[in-house]
Amino acid sequence: MHGREWIVEAHGCVPPRLADPAVVAALLDQVIGDLSLSPVAPPQWHKFPAPGGVTGVAMLAESHLTVHTFPEHGSLCMNLFCCGPRPEWDFAAALRARFDAQVVQVRCFERAYGPMQDGKVARTTPVSVRIVRAG
Repeated sequence: MHGREWIVEAHGCVPPRLADPAVVAALLDQVIGDLSLSPVAPPQWHKFPAPGGVTGVAMLAESHLTVHTFPEHGSLCMNLFCCGPRPEWDFAAALRARFDAQVVQVRCFERAYGPMQDGKVARTTPVSVRIVRAG
């Protein structure tokens, strides 16, 4: 059995937006809505003291979605793991629109989570790596 995991890093973001819990929460809500994900509880949030950012986690029927922002570095990190198939989503466009991200790297992996075959642990296989630059 395989799932997909997206590891997303955005750089060159506008620091005040990264520090704003409402802006970061809107991003999580957009991902959940656009991908028809199923939260099992309300997202949990923590706002760090300045100059720190925001961390949020949504527990999903499909697995999890997390976001961590670092205004002091102008960066944002996201992780989405889904146990089943999901369509590709344009993380770069959303991060450019909300945070004016200048560079977005999206790595997608196929993750095995079923029983071992032939006594071997399945390998995590990269599916795609994309780097999108503004401009």
